[in-house]
Amino acid sequence: MVDKTTTHFGFTDVPVDEKVGKVREVFDSVAPSYDVMNDLMSMGVHRLWKRFTVEIANIKPGQLVLDLAGGTGDLSSLFAKRVGKNGKVVLADINEAMLRVGRDRMIDKGHINNITYNLANAESLPYASNQFDRVCIGFGLRNVTDKDAALRSMFRVLKPGGRLLVLEFSKPTNPILDKIYDVYSFKLLPKIGELIAKDGESYQYLAESIRMHPDQATLKGMMEDAGFERCQVNNLTGGIVAVHTGYKL
Repeated sequence: MVDKTTTHFGFTDVPVDEKVGKVREVFDSVAPSYDVMNDLMSMGVHRLWKRFTVEIANIKPGQLVLDLAGGTGDLSSLFAKRVGKNGKVVLADINEAMLRVGRDRMIDKGHINNITYNLANAESLPYASNQFDRVCIGFGLRNVTDKDAALRSMFRVLKPGGRLLVLEFSKPTNPILDKIYDVYSFKLLPKIGELIAKDGESYQYLAESIRMHPDQATLKGMMEDAGFERCQVNNLTGGIVAVHTGYKL
């Protein structure tokens, strides 16, 4: 029988009602150096992953886009250019520190009139049903306590014909690459985090959270169970990252 009173926080089991707070502590700690760390951790490739996600989103001017776990705003900035002055991007994050960094970055980039900011929990989104043309969650789903509830919530707020895009670390498809990536994640990543962000423990959690995240086929099945149709998986960089997509039809 599955224990519903606990959930994983990296490799550690914690009470369900404590995970949100623990994740918040991690991102409170890493927020100031998050962008620098992303560049170092991925050697800048995360920008290509995000651009690919935006390209396949096929966003049109005037549309309404929800950028969940939007953090420092990399995806929101790209979406804002696509929706234009008559569209809108909602940058939502459960972490206030990340949201502040994202808001400041967007203002610095000149995105003032077509981006709004919300504190929001992906499991219970505070938006009307059938509202958004696109919902995207980038590198955030693995930190959500109840992923099934979050996917159902995303499905609810999408318009009929709308599309979900999940950009997330996944399972490398090549066994050799998988082993190399394991060494990198658990040996080098925490050390880089300690050097740059003065917080090796948070980056140890991030590495563990990637390993605990469902693989490509499992996540696709979860999306289908939540109601999404025509679900597809796009593996990037050998499956280190995957973009899952699905429609609300």
